[in-house]
Amino acid sequence: MTAAPDHRLSPIRGAYLIADRQRLSPEELESTVRAALEGGLRLVQYRDKSGGRDQRLAEARTLAELGHRYGAYLLVNDDPELARDAGADGVHLGRDDPAVTDACKLLGEDALIGVSCYNELERAVAAEDQGADYVAFGAFYPSPTKPGAIRAPRALLQRARARIRIPIVAVGGITQENAGPLALAGADAAAVTSGLLEQEDLTEAARRLNNLMRLRW
Repeated sequence: MTAAPDHRLSPIRGAYLIADRQRLSPEELESTVRAALEGGLRLVQYRDKSGGRDQRLAEARTLAELGHRYGAYLLVNDDPELARDAGADGVHLGRDDPAVTDACKLLGEDALIGVSCYNELERAVAAEDQGADYVAFGAFYPSPTKPGAIRAPRALLQRARARIRIPIVAVGGITQENAGPLALAGADAAAVTSGLLEQEDLTEAARRLNNLMRLRW
């Protein structure tokens, strides 16, 4: 990891697919991620809160190998050990997950570590200090995936941009129609589930959202 990634080279830029197994069957998972990668996405997060470890390991390993063929990165939600064993590129941590420093020790200095910061700027500042590679704020809009998610104001992105050097990810109800203001306010990337999975042509939707989030660069 680096203390201040070069935003021009960082994979934390553009659209970012959260491949949520609550929304995808085992048969849909790989083809859906491949379609997003065909649209130019460089970052995918594998998220499964319910499956057994053997199944999650096999799926994460498949997605890591797929991502690497496209020059993309796979993160595992919540579980640094699963990320390590699957050959993933890193992990995304929430409030009740292992500490950033522990994940760094387990995964090594080249791993990507992301942290959910909800609507808390000071949590993001602390995550950067501990070695996180990006922080995520949201939900900025009502989220079909997490209807009870904490809401964050768009102005938080501007405040974070003034204090944080690592990339900033926006999350929560983001679509092609509402992503633009988040990019202009300071988001480097948009983490999306329903906004891509519900599109008829996922590859084209991924391409458009990816390009939209990169406009300010």
